[in-house]
Amino acid sequence: MSSDKNKAFFGHPVALSTLFASEMWERFSYYGMRALLVLFLTSTFASGGFEMAELDAFTIYGIFTGLVYVTPILGGILADKVLGQRKAIYIGGVTMAIGQFLLAFSAWLHGVDADMEIRQTLFYAGLGILILGNGFFKPNISTMVGELYDNNDPRKDGGFTIFYMGINIGAFLSPLIAGKLGEQVAWQYGFLAAGIGMLIGTIWFLVRSHTLGQIGMPPKVKSERIRLIIKDWLSILLYVIAIVGLIFGIIIGWGVIPSGVSTTIIYVIAIGGTLYLFTNIFRGTSGKTEWSRVGVILVLAVFNIFFWSGFEQAGTTFNIFARDNTQRIIGNWEIPASWFQSVNAIYIVLFAPIFSVLWVKLNKRKLNPNTPMKFAWGMALLALGFVVMAIGYSKSTSGDQVLLISPLWLCAVFLLHTFGELCLSPIGLSMVTKLSPPKLVSTMMGVWMGSFAAGNFVASQMKAISLHLKDVLGTEIQVFWLIAIQSAIIAVILLVLSPWLKRMMHGIR
Repeated sequence: MSSDKNKAFFGHPVALSTLFASEMWERFSYYGMRALLVLFLTSTFASGGFEMAELDAFTIYGIFTGLVYVTPILGGILADKVLGQRKAIYIGGVTMAIGQFLLAFSAWLHGVDADMEIRQTLFYAGLGILILGNGFFKPNISTMVGELYDNNDPRKDGGFTIFYMGINIGAFLSPLIAGKLGEQVAWQYGFLAAGIGMLIGTIWFLVRSHTLGQIGMPPKVKSERIRLIIKDWLSILLYVIAIVGLIFGIIIGWGVIPSGVSTTIIYVIAIGGTLYLFTNIFRGTSGKTEWSRVGVILVLAVFNIFFWSGFEQAGTTFNIFARDNTQRIIGNWEIPASWFQSVNAIYIVLFAPIFSVLWVKLNKRKLNPNTPMKFAWGMALLALGFVVMAIGYSKSTSGDQVLLISPLWLCAVFLLHTFGELCLSPIGLSMVTKLSPPKLVSTMMGVWMGSFAAGNFVASQMKAISLHLKDVLGTEIQVFWLIAIQSAIIAVILLVLSPWLKRMMHGIR
């Protein structure tokens, strides 16, 4: 797929445009809901929310955003072994749209004075269905991007950066539309907009599927077949029905299970899933070189956790900071707090092409940093962003009094974090597709998404950790300083380990 005749999308294979737009709309859906989630949960009953305490809302946010990166492990394995990437993407797209519509219905029921238990059941079912649907969609569309290029194609990192731009166009638009509708019209309209965006992305993928050639077809099909058949569509429908039924069954049945039994079930699933995952990796990896490269993925996955434990403050502490500590009034107009979730995406769209060109230019001059070194740059920029955030937070608080500060503080933090993200996130996706054994690309992409999961959950607990340290040490440690120090230490460790990790990659940069 990397021949010159396929250079039709900014010098890349034309199929990249199909995956670019499909992912853009999926991210529109996800980030629209993400921008609203904590604000919705902490809003009053009168406004249609659930009036939760901040730390409880942060925990739900962390569990949700964590699990949306765990389920790609399952989705990746099923795609590798049974479904193929295309069927998995259709299953995920339709399922996630259903999940968003359930969230909208839960919010809408407030207006008809429905029972709170029914609203909560629909809300948690919506989140659960979104979690599983994302598991089918997320790892497989990224894997298909990797399959457009040979491993040593110098355009590969650039292709993933362009793909990452698509992600962030969706992330930019969704808070502006879904956030505005949810915060200032009614919560249900925000979630409804997110669901419609997901449907658009799935339909686009269907209409443009001919551009993909044989990429993503189910395993063991005839090599000349490039389209799904009726049997494939029936299995897609069955998977969607099974996912929706499974989530409702779990939510309805979970309340009648004794707490000890439910805890045991969680541990059994977690341990069993981990053992199966590593057994699958063990069977699919052979030879010293492959094992060495898999080792690099696993080591960098650990460091990836630390990056996202800081970066994902955007949806929790940054969201609350935008609402409560930031001057948002311009004349008679109030900027929705959720709109600040678009700032990072604006920067990505502006700077991703520059970074894409930068890596190619540096490669031509033999100055392109290796992947671990780029990770170190990303962590250092994250640390610097939290130093700025910590100073801004100090200026916005005086004893028990809150002083509203300029939105430029948040904008500056997001700029530094965006530069860090561009050094790490698209590079990480590209790295997984280059270093994974051929039969385990989707599975290893699922493992990589699992590191995002851990990072997202840790992010939701960072404020609680800072409060716990206050009790232990007897002095307050501001959460933003805590993350700044942690990130700086990780950056130094990565700098030290970079030469060793480079050798373990055996010639792949």
